[in-house]
Amino acid sequence: MAIRTENLNAWFGDNQVLKNISLRANDKEVLALIGPSGCGKSTFLRCLNRLHEETPKAYSKGAVYLGDENINDPSVDSVKVRRKVGMVFQKPVPFPGLSIFENVTIGLKLSGIHNKSVLKEEAQEALEKAALWEEVKNKLDQPGTSLSGGQQQRLCIARALAMKPPILLLDEPTSALDPISTAGIEELIGKLKKNVTILIVTHNMHQAQRVADRTAFFYLGDLIEVDTTEKIFKSPQRTETQRYISGRFG
Repeated sequence: MAIRTENLNAWFGDNQVLKNISLRANDKEVLALIGPSGCGKSTFLRCLNRLHEETPKAYSKGAVYLGDENINDPSVDSVKVRRKVGMVFQKPVPFPGLSIFENVTIGLKLSGIHNKSVLKEEAQEALEKAALWEEVKNKLDQPGTSLSGGQQQRLCIARALAMKPPILLLDEPTSALDPISTAGIEELIGKLKKNVTILIVTHNMHQAQRVADRTAFFYLGDLIEVDTTEKIFKSPQRTETQRYISGRFG
């Protein structure tokens, strides 16, 4: 399933952080969002599953289409949106006090699924997709917080995947991880895109080149340029893009 925005604007109080963003992530592709800190990348991501509106004094205007449905329509339930548009944050956040199994299945339980055999099947499937099953299958009752940083991030990905979302949002998912764990997450992204559309915010230019099919460059709330990752990094059309990827600002 594709997701796209039309003339999306977003504010924190009087501060406008996104300006008329029209951008599409195609079905089963990885779209990287790059740009200096504070340019609106993470805000854009949060608008795609309506998390932005949960911040005090934050609001947005414009359309976000998930398939043919404008999820910003007042009649659309934001909770249902988040079941279709999963999100993983910069810092791994396994829920404290919950086991590995409970972390993965909490969304399913909140959705009304309580059959133990179904939960076990769904948990195993999600953990396998997140390349974590073999590492945790014999300790599912242990706290999620007992895992290493890289494992915790994969646990959070499994938690999102358990809801079977067609869209997955990753907000700097490897910035707090060591190189080995980072490589594991990047390999996982390559496998997941066979079935899921992925948008990833990253400050790592090499990471964008490794994982993304297309790359979008944001600057000061504007979408400056979007193209195939190869073209963005080898022959950008805009001076601002060239200056950023060459390290001359940002």
